[in-house]
Amino acid sequence: MLPSCFALRPTLRLATVVILSLSLLAVGCGDGDGDAAQPPDENSDTTAVTDGPADGSSAETSTNSDDAGSSASEATTIPADFSTVAAAGQITVTGAATGTELTLRGPGAEQVDTVDDFGNLLFRQVEPGEGWQVLALSTDPVRSSDEVRVPDFDEHPDQAFFDGQEIGEGFNYVEMRDGTLLSATVRLPGPIEDGPYPTVIEYSGYDPSSPYEIEPAINIYGLLGWATVGVNMRGSGCSGGAFDYFEPMQSIDGYDVVEAIAAQDWVYENHVGMVGISYSGISQLFVAQTQPPNLAAITPISVIEDSYRSVVWPGGIYNNGFAKSWGESRQGANEAYGSAWVNQRIDEDGDEICDANQLLRSQNRNLGEAAAETAFWTDAQGDPLSPRTFVGQITVPTFLAGSWQDEQTGGRFATMLDDFTGTTVFKAHLYNGAHADSLGPQSLAAAIELLDVYVAERTPQVSPLVRLGAPALYESAFGVGGIELPPDRFASLEEARAALESEPAITVFLENGANPAALGAPVPRESVSFEQWPPSVAEAVTWNLGDLTGGESTAAFTVDVARSQLLTKAADEDGDEFENLQWEPLEAGKAIVFETAPFSEDLVLTGSGRVSLSVHADEADADLQVTISEVRPDGLEMYVQSGWLRASHRALDDTESTEVLPWHLFTEAASELLPAGVFTQVDVEIFPAGHVFRAGSVLRLIIDSPGGNRNLWAFDVLGFDGSQVRIDPATSSLTLPFVSGVDVPAEHPDCEHTRSQPCRPWLPFMNTQAP
Repeated sequence: MLPSCFALRPTLRLATVVILSLSLLAVGCGDGDGDAAQPPDENSDTTAVTDGPADGSSAETSTNSDDAGSSASEATTIPADFSTVAAAGQITVTGAATGTELTLRGPGAEQVDTVDDFGNLLFRQVEPGEGWQVLALSTDPVRSSDEVRVPDFDEHPDQAFFDGQEIGEGFNYVEMRDGTLLSATVRLPGPIEDGPYPTVIEYSGYDPSSPYEIEPAINIYGLLGWATVGVNMRGSGCSGGAFDYFEPMQSIDGYDVVEAIAAQDWVYENHVGMVGISYSGISQLFVAQTQPPNLAAITPISVIEDSYRSVVWPGGIYNNGFAKSWGESRQGANEAYGSAWVNQRIDEDGDEICDANQLLRSQNRNLGEAAAETAFWTDAQGDPLSPRTFVGQITVPTFLAGSWQDEQTGGRFATMLDDFTGTTVFKAHLYNGAHADSLGPQSLAAAIELLDVYVAERTPQVSPLVRLGAPALYESAFGVGGIELPPDRFASLEEARAALESEPAITVFLENGANPAALGAPVPRESVSFEQWPPSVAEAVTWNLGDLTGGESTAAFTVDVARSQLLTKAADEDGDEFENLQWEPLEAGKAIVFETAPFSEDLVLTGSGRVSLSVHADEADADLQVTISEVRPDGLEMYVQSGWLRASHRALDDTESTEVLPWHLFTEAASELLPAGVFTQVDVEIFPAGHVFRAGSVLRLIIDSPGGNRNLWAFDVLGFDGSQVRIDPATSSLTLPFVSGVDVPAEHPDCEHTRSQPCRPWLPFMNTQAP
């Protein structure tokens, strides 16, 4: 079904789009004089090859004698009446007859698909090599494109390609190696003649290139005196091309963006940094792995390590809360004319390029369908979308920040921190809290330091004016006054560089929100630093569940499907969604609870956890949620962290699993239903966390149906409502990593204001004895 917004656009606009797009193709493919691009010779570094409609006067009949396995191999062929453009991993067809079935043949896997109502078809995941052709086998005679070459992703353009682009202040288009134009907005801190300026780029599929509004990250750096560049990924905003979720083309587009911007005269030292949170934080990891020569540093915050395990299918259960809603919102916004600012740019500013760039949106990937196709993990689909598989290729200084209870991207990002092996300068801030807390004062100051040292090459300092205005800006963002940026730490560039290259890599902030100076704000009470993550000084502690309170006998809980859509929401209306959350009490019979003896000393949880359960279910499968909380001497129970697993996904990769982190395969081949009538070992991962368990507190482990613990996550659970799941505690255990000897305040944190860690009154819970 076509996106409805296509049908709503005036016929005149659609005609304009088609004409302009064909004109652009003609410019890119023609062989006339002037500015038209010339066909590349065999030694060219250009990585896009185009094949326009052939001139009828020069058409010759040909046969495809190399394709012996097809009935078309002896069929008469004539030149195609459509255009093809080959780029790394893709071949794009435009101007074809609607409904025509086209076949892609060449040195790799054959693909067959149908032209959409706008004459477009995009073949993805095309292997590199010579001799690719697009054929309309259903026509008589068969129409065939010329053979084209699909380049490798690491075949980068010569520097002259980037030097030849002139990008100035205001709204621009940046040309990619395949001719696609990405929209970009440049904002300078002063007159261009007063440059060059240290420069940062924000790159995502949101609205970074909108000339009318500004994204939070580049807005901050603009206030700090940086030149900022917001760029929309292909298939979004006013950018050309079609959209897909972190497809490889977006990574090499990022390479081209970095190099084209760095080549501008107004850019200090002709190198740039990258900034951004969430989408534009994750994109930095994808771009930096391509190693653009003039990328000097990155600051990815609130990111993921693995699209499948982190967000979309936690524990093999589809996240039909945030993951589903995010995909739907991106789908709508990236349709042709799907964003208000895009329409304003076209209708009010007369941007014909933006108008023409909407044409190929009919080939945007359906993100909902794509998510459904990934119900099982495959390396071919999953690895390219998982930063943990490639962050070792990042060589530039990197600052990363994220929260354990992130309501959008989750807290599993911390499991990849030890994979950043390619850079000698790596810093990470870890803390309890919410998605936007990575813009809190401590993490923002650390990001500024890194960029000042390695991009601006100056002593890190925040101007008095910005420092004066920061409390008001933070109050508007978090609803809490009194939030100040930390003081400047360094007197010279040399001192700053030496510190960044010698200080511990990892800082864990404890009890964010409970600092008395700014209750509810993303400001910690205490912090602890480590040279690596997981900390080498952490020791695993294992409890047999049979030895705990609640472990006296085999217990059962009744599956509650409705719980899967239960979210934690703020108990008040002060505008802060992530403190004073409502955490609903447990219902009798719908959970199994175990409690440790009180801790004899203060211990800091530092990392992932493993719950090994002996499970017997009424049905052949079961969705499990495990949660750890702290039961405090003051009678309150504070949420710490959770984990999830569909029991049929219990198979582990023993080479990746550790004592505290079970690594599940999630493949279709490894999936196995629970055997009937017996107990089966099921290991559930608890997402990473950093939390202080003080002497006198009790650790509580809860096993129940997924849901009720997160602000935005919901779960597409199995429909086994009312069935029972049994746990044998005698053959079950909990393992967590702890660090001792950390100096922490003696008092427990204020429950109402600790960010993303709701409290509820502790109530004794009686497990239901299994029949």
